[in-house]
Amino acid sequence: MKIKSQTWIVLVIFALMVGAVYYLNNKKETEPADTTPTVGVAFVFNESDGIANSIEVKPSTGETIRVARDANNVWALELPIETEADQSSTEAAASQLSALQVISTVDGDPSIFGFDAPGYIITIGFADGETHTLEIGDSTPTNSGYYVRLDKKKMMIVGLSGIDALTQLAFFPPYLNTPTPSPLPPTEAPVPDSSVTPTP
Repeated sequence: MKIKSQTWIVLVIFALMVGAVYYLNNKKETEPADTTPTVGVAFVFNESDGIANSIEVKPSTGETIRVARDANNVWALELPIETEADQSSTEAAASQLSALQVISTVDGDPSIFGFDAPGYIITIGFADGETHTLEIGDSTPTNSGYYVRLDKKKMMIVGLSGIDALTQLAFFPPYLNTPTPSPLPPTEAPVPDSSVTPTP
């Protein structure tokens, strides 16, 4: 029995509709919450926030790194040890603060973005005395950015490069001179007990 061409057309249209429904359902599952693209170019911080005076990066595992400007406006390391900082690499990381671009804002349960156990907590102190905290959650499903929460309030997607430049401080602290480990104190050889008579 031959199938008419009209029947084939109906079958193809039906298959396309089923595929479209399947695609839309899967797309909804991969999008954890409503996203609102930003109009124009928006940044996490702007000129009104001023200049950063300190940056602290606290990873979920590992040591906390903190750099701060001293009275002479020179960067110095305060954590994990107090020592001189490499000015160029520290300033390069600090400059990323003004380049943290907001891709979109998000709404929903904070836990689905990774804010119940953020990978990093970045605390920035500004010259005017203001302090802001960035919690770095999961990366987006498309790996185009990170979910970031500002001061435990505003949730957004921020571009990868700026966040990575800041979090790398925790793995590669900007030491001016790589600190050398302190030498271990010399150990004294045990003194034999003279009361014990050696066996022949």
